[in-house]
Amino acid sequence: MPESVAEILISIESVKFSFKNHFTLTSGLKSPVYVDCRKIISFVKERDIINNKIINYFKKNKLNFDLVAGGETAGIPYAAFIAEKTNKPMIYVRKKSKGFGINQQIEGKFKKNDLTILIEDLATDGGSKILFVEAMRKAGLKVKDIFVIFYYNIFDFRDLELSKLNVNIHSLCTWKDIIKVIETKKIFDEKDIETLKFFLSNPNKWRQENA
Repeated sequence: MPESVAEILISIESVKFSFKNHFTLTSGLKSPVYVDCRKIISFVKERDIINNKIINYFKKNKLNFDLVAGGETAGIPYAAFIAEKTNKPMIYVRKKSKGFGINQQIEGKFKKNDLTILIEDLATDGGSKILFVEAMRKAGLKVKDIFVIFYYNIFDFRDLELSKLNVNIHSLCTWKDIIKVIETKKIFDEKDIETLKFFLSNPNKWRQENA
């Protein structure tokens, strides 16, 4: 059983690689890698290891919160796991109001000024988290921390729109950890590893050269 989060993500193919037939992302852009942390929920032992590592991270970094929030949709199961393990109440946040009934964007019971941590499966540039943070703050919640299992961490955080919201982003694993495992275990040859590093350092240039 792999123990590090990076090893787990590679072993269950939450992180996939294709250096010849590239993936097409939701944006329509090409990529030699694809990350799908939603898959973790199907692997019981690996899921339990990751959930325990999340709790240990909270304790080590003294992350305090009154309320756990899951972002629609991939963040919801992880928020539920964490709420259960920390004995905290949970809510979930839609990308937009549902448009019927009482037109809520946030589901669940909460109090104004509850200190809330947003849980998501992964973050690239963090842009999708802005909707969730703004919705919760508009509802009177205090949000200062975002936690994800996997964070790309290939952009300068100061240049991201998310940085303007005065929040901290935390994660268990980044591309640096994935590359370390790949190199240590010699999963790919040097050429493919260099391709991966090139893509992560300059995705736009890589796409121009691989159009």
